[in-house]
Amino acid sequence: MRDKTQDERFFTLTLFAIAYEIEAVGVYSPDEIVDVQLAIGLLPAHFGTQHEKFSRYFLGRDVVEYTLNGKVYSIYINEAVCFPQALVATAPVFKQLQLSTLPKATLLDIGGFTADYLQISYGTADWSTCDSLENGVTMLYNQVKSKVNADFDLLLEEADIDAILMGKETQYRAEVIKIVHNSAQVFVSDLFSKLCERMIDLRAGKIIFVGGGSILLRKQIESAGKVGTAIFVDEIKRCF
Repeated sequence: MRDKTQDERFFTLTLFAIAYEIEAVGVYSPDEIVDVQLAIGLLPAHFGTQHEKFSRYFLGRDVVEYTLNGKVYSIYINEAVCFPQALVATAPVFKQLQLSTLPKATLLDIGGFTADYLQISYGTADWSTCDSLENGVTMLYNQVKSKVNADFDLLLEEADIDAILMGKETQYRAEVIKIVHNSAQVFVSDLFSKLCERMIDLRAGKIIFVGGGSILLRKQIESAGKVGTAIFVDEIKRCF
């Protein structure tokens, strides 16, 4: 959804994430209210118009009590700070790459439904050069599924496609595997062409790839021959 504040579905998903985080840091207590400070993210192209509304969406709810996997959680969200997703994902490499000293770097976040780009100059976001393209890996999945179903009468799952792209052993014939790899290469080339149309020069400066789609398609990105200096952030939690 472009505007996640339209109903309670995104808030419900956030409750799952909060519960998992409570368990991960070991602060669960069935008899205590846990204070929560949320760091939330929006697509760069939506950040300017939606960040205040998105932050308010999580606040003013008093104590929220819910049950997950047989455990009762009581939380109070006392703060919600919104960040542009792609920019935050560079945190693990920000100092290493000395992004604050570079006149230009381009962030490319390939997700499920969108591919988001954002240029930064000396560590600061350039909001005049950012947008979200409807080129997420879900488009690739649908293309591969349709092609394989039409040619071989097979129903591939997304997990099957992921396994093939990651080089894992599968039971599929060579022709099916070839379709998956070729489709992925075409998908990457198409994405790069759209970025080029928007005057994004992937050969200049550092291009920082984040998001699950970037990791999944790393081989195709590197073999496309259209990126000057490609840097992949494969674990965004390293900075914590």
